[in-house]
Amino acid sequence: MKLTTQTDYALRTLMFLATRDTRSKVADIANLFAISTNHVAKVVNLLARAGYVHSTRGIGGGIELALDPVDISVGEVIQLMESDTHLLSCVGTDDSCLIHSFCKLKKVLSEAERVQQEYLHGVTLAEVIPTRRQFNRVESA
Repeated sequence: MKLTTQTDYALRTLMFLATRDTRSKVADIANLFAISTNHVAKVVNLLARAGYVHSTRGIGGGIELALDPVDISVGEVIQLMESDTHLLSCVGTDDSCLIHSFCKLKKVLSEAERVQQEYLHGVTLAEVIPTRRQFNRVESA
């Protein structure tokens, strides 16, 4: 499975927010990672709709985690952001290939996906966040 840029930005955004005690701006995240503010804003919108991020408008507004990092599964975020996580299209559908009726590869790939998903769902944001000091070093560089 190769993750989309949108998923990458979502995970980076959550990691960034997990190291902050106060609200942050979308521009802060975009600047740190040298990525488009518009792309980060779209990702934040999706994360907010899914309940991972709380967004406050106006003066003093910004974004912050809506959940504790231990309650955010990396696998759930990937599942939210990705439309297709199958290794091959045949794993997600039937009759996608001429040899589907006797192909043993589909079963192998299905099991690989199951193991991967099980693992990713068992990893929390708390386990992958860098320290605030590590982010600060990047910000000041």
